[in-house]
Amino acid sequence: MAATVEELYRNYGILADEKEDLSKHKDAYQVILDGVKGGPKEKRLAAQFIPKFFSSFPELADAAINAQLDLCEDEDVSIRRQAIKELPRFASGENLPRVADILTQLLQTDDSAEFNQVNTALISIFKIDAKGTLGGLFSQILQGEDIVRERAIKFLSTKLKMMPDDTMTKEVEDYIFIETKKVLEDVTGEEFVLLMRILSGLKTMQTVSGRQQLVELVVEQAFLEQALNPTDADSVDRLLQCTRQALPLFSKNVHSTRFVTYFCEFVLPNLSLLTSPVAELDIQLEVLKLLAEMSPYCGDMDKLEVNLNMLFEKLLEFMPLPPEEENGENAANEEPKLQFSYVECLLFSFHQLGQKLPDFLIDKISTEKLKDFKIRLQYFARGLQVYIRQLRVALQGKTGDALKTEENKIKVVALKITNNINVLIKDLFHNPPSYKSTVTLSWKPVQKAEAAAIGQKRQSGEDIGATATIKKLPTNLPRRDARQIYNPPSGKYSASIGNFSYEQRGGFRGGRGRGFGGRGNRSRGRIY
Repeated sequence: MAATVEELYRNYGILADEKEDLSKHKDAYQVILDGVKGGPKEKRLAAQFIPKFFSSFPELADAAINAQLDLCEDEDVSIRRQAIKELPRFASGENLPRVADILTQLLQTDDSAEFNQVNTALISIFKIDAKGTLGGLFSQILQGEDIVRERAIKFLSTKLKMMPDDTMTKEVEDYIFIETKKVLEDVTGEEFVLLMRILSGLKTMQTVSGRQQLVELVVEQAFLEQALNPTDADSVDRLLQCTRQALPLFSKNVHSTRFVTYFCEFVLPNLSLLTSPVAELDIQLEVLKLLAEMSPYCGDMDKLEVNLNMLFEKLLEFMPLPPEEENGENAANEEPKLQFSYVECLLFSFHQLGQKLPDFLIDKISTEKLKDFKIRLQYFARGLQVYIRQLRVALQGKTGDALKTEENKIKVVALKITNNINVLIKDLFHNPPSYKSTVTLSWKPVQKAEAAAIGQKRQSGEDIGATATIKKLPTNLPRRDARQIYNPPSGKYSASIGNFSYEQRGGFRGGRGRGFGGRGNRSRGRIY
């Protein structure tokens, strides 16, 4: 039978006045528990009174928690908020994981104030017992409804980094790593990104061995043991996602060898066949940028010569021969395009891997092929020189706001790309070829001093994600020999300037039994 407001206050008084043995007033506490069956006023009082005396009646612990839980599901949002606010007071000993489980399920609320209340409650019990709270969170991530799983993962990805060091002990971080590995066996693309963010933020993962463990996790997700299906957007998407997650982990001690090898063996040969997971994404350029960023961290490679040759052949595809003067074999063909962004990526990757086999251009390819390559390099270099001069003139004296116009941003980007290519080509023209020069990839951040001095100095740059073409120079321009070179038009660059921050939207279609894909059905409904 439901208790009245008067009965609740009277029995509260009995318990509050008892100074020695509260347990002898079990009947009084039972009346307070019965308050959840009353009206709104009785429920609000019960929400406050039940947790106050909870610890004194262990034999009624289950009944008390269930009573509070009923209030957490009440139709009246004010009652729910009051009940949720008091839930951490039940989080002691063996009850804490259950309370954490309950709070995790309550994350599915659509009421913003209630949602914030749940977050606050979770944080408070996390500081009491981090491992116990994580047990409740991971239980729901592995078995709960999709909305609960999604919000629990987001809670961990946003709140863990705010926890104090004395809470996030090595034991707690090890537990997070073990449980997250279980979750990674069956995830969507978006979940994978969030989970890697959680792991990457752990102190124990900041060591070389920690980063190596994270790379191993990404390798498992990337399916590098399988050949790539270039026409399957999901497979391409998976590879992009995994590579982007692995990139920040690579260093001189944590190598990118398996990813670079995979790109050389399975991606470059199918570059033109790749299906983009996002319509506006230049998938070929994106892949080449990833390869370029990974190449400095490549370790010893089993098939170095084969992979270097694949890079070399792909580079040739984007470095056209100069057109003949008259009646030549290329005379009637469409004018070749100098695709600067593609060439920067391929040339940089070749330059990085070439350091590991410096005699490649001398002993590993034929004399005829080397001669052909140098002709292409020379033609490209001459086009570059013309373009670089034009860009420097256009940017001369411009600083500050003048460099922030769309047109000048494009020119700054173009100058950065062409300068990089120019430096790398000069290295390869050495006899024997040199691999000593260093450049910063054009889409990577540059020092402020370098960017500020763009009008006065030769080097400059901002972030980049562009492609370019150059067209034929007027025939009356000075030439070093009888071959014509190509003149860049002003501003013929893609406007897609800036770091590309593509992330998976909504996960991958088509589950593969583990890792990314459609997750299997999980239990539904209230399980606390």
